[in-house]
Amino acid sequence: MKDFLIVGAGLYGSVIAHELTRKGYSCIVIDKRGASGGNIRTEMREGIMVHEYGAHIFHTSDEQVWKFVTDLVPMSPFVHSPVACFKGSFYSLPFNMHTFKALFGTSEPEEARARIEKEALGEKMRIVKERRSRESSSSARTSYNDVTDQDPEVDQTCKVSRNTGTAEKNIEDIRDRFEEDREIKEFVPANLEEQALVTVGRTVYETLIKGYTAKQWGCDPRMLSADIIKRIPIRYTYEEDYFNDRYEGLPSTEAGGYTGLIDRLLEGVEVRLDTDYLALREQRDPDTWYKDPGLGLAKRVIYSGAVDEFFCSCYGPLAYRSLRFEQEELETDDFQGHAVVNYTDSESPFTRIIEHKHLTADYRPSGRPFTIITKEYPKLFAEGDERFYPVRDNVSMERYNKYMELAAGCPLVAFGGRLGSYRYLDMDKVIKAALEDAERLRDGGEERNTVKNDSDTV
Repeated sequence: MKDFLIVGAGLYGSVIAHELTRKGYSCIVIDKRGASGGNIRTEMREGIMVHEYGAHIFHTSDEQVWKFVTDLVPMSPFVHSPVACFKGSFYSLPFNMHTFKALFGTSEPEEARARIEKEALGEKMRIVKERRSRESSSSARTSYNDVTDQDPEVDQTCKVSRNTGTAEKNIEDIRDRFEEDREIKEFVPANLEEQALVTVGRTVYETLIKGYTAKQWGCDPRMLSADIIKRIPIRYTYEEDYFNDRYEGLPSTEAGGYTGLIDRLLEGVEVRLDTDYLALREQRDPDTWYKDPGLGLAKRVIYSGAVDEFFCSCYGPLAYRSLRFEQEELETDDFQGHAVVNYTDSESPFTRIIEHKHLTADYRPSGRPFTIITKEYPKLFAEGDERFYPVRDNVSMERYNKYMELAAGCPLVAFGGRLGSYRYLDMDKVIKAALEDAERLRDGGEERNTVKNDSDTV
């Protein structure tokens, strides 16, 4: 019997298997797919390294994580600078001076900043006024005494107004301005649209955010949490790197891309593909598998699959968004001249097109005009789809917390990775979590039921 049964041969499962094996533990890794690597799997086709499940750019500022990866495979330098296409016009991402030059016609950073700030403030004032108009006057307005007590200038102005015989109207105006100023200062965006509008203004929002977001999440941006877009990268320079991290790149073509990285991680580890943990579990008596979640294969389980599925979705399913990939092989040297082009208008049904040959500088040309592109179509997760983006709404988070209460009663099972922790995690965060968990998951050591890492969503 092995020490650990690791469910999932993706990045998290492969890293933790590598580390536990290196520490002297015996591991078996199983995956229901027919290939290892999870969603970061790559495949060489006619000299082009194809990212099977969408472009994955490795970036981190964590020196330990970068060293861990580069000790395993050489990395090819890469700067992620996607381009946005809106109704045939192209703009730089992240939002920078190239973007503002195209949108506003300005090449001066201070002029661009002033334009953005003016639009953002105007949107904030508009939203505040609309909110106030929806509230009743009795609940929305501070009394005259409250206003004058808080601001002596208001009191003095009111006295002057009374002397001129226009006290009532002026008091009303002052009270409105007082309330409006206070609400602007204390403004909290109620949804994603408001967050974007008060950060970058309407021009940038409607051109580069609104349509893309609606397609990505399948709903009106006003229905989404402001937290999703809290950190909009804005640069008043011509710097085009989307990420701010110290290290960035992709596993080299020579190393086999991300599949080569996974292969290195799983060297010396028993791996069984086309093996569904939940299907194996169904063949056993419920009382038996609950007491022996390792199913006779291992003493303990590290589960990186969907946590709701592990518990038979007894509290209901957790919400996810999925993706459909449409891959095309074209007889042309170059389709779009760039690795990633985002389509931000609502008319284009896909969110982005990836041209894989531009993801690596060391691609090997096939000797004929040839390129491979992938179009990404977001969709609501349905049975049989791959889970990509957790929809962490109130209902799903309430369910997830209940599942974690159940997980606390399973001391022989640890949950980790994107699905096990119900988070969107960048690759460096997945690796960091796996390294930390490998330190904790030792005989007689601290038990850990779920990864608790914040994510950097892209």
